[in-house]
Amino acid sequence: MHDGFAFNHRYVKSNPLEVENATWMLTVFNCFGKYFCLHFEAFQLGKAPVYIAFLRFMGEDTEAKNFKYSLEVGGNGRKLTWQGVPRSIRDSHRKVRESHDGLIIQRSMALFFSGSDRKELKLRLTGRIWKDQ
Repeated sequence: MHDGFAFNHRYVKSNPLEVENATWMLTVFNCFGKYFCLHFEAFQLGKAPVYIAFLRFMGEDTEAKNFKYSLEVGGNGRKLTWQGVPRSIRDSHRKVRESHDGLIIQRSMALFFSGSDRKELKLRLTGRIWKDQ
């Protein structure tokens, strides 16, 4: 578990072709006296392999709306950024994934961010949580 409002994680897989429908270890954050869970997984969007990262709030949806978060992934001089409201843990990860409510990264872009050989997935995901005023 991590305390605070900013985070930095690495997701590594030696063979990115073996990660169909894979979920990495979930990370729990204690922030503002509340708990949040960072979710990262691979899935097929149509026929395209993609990754999605999103934040879930461990509580009710009405309370989740009091917070905002941002996620960023990048490499090779480029970056993708997502900003949103955390979804309640009451919403299944499948519901969040199917609504595309998170940072979606095409596999080809993820491999580009990972480095020059494009044979290993090495993503650095950074983020921040704050209270909505």
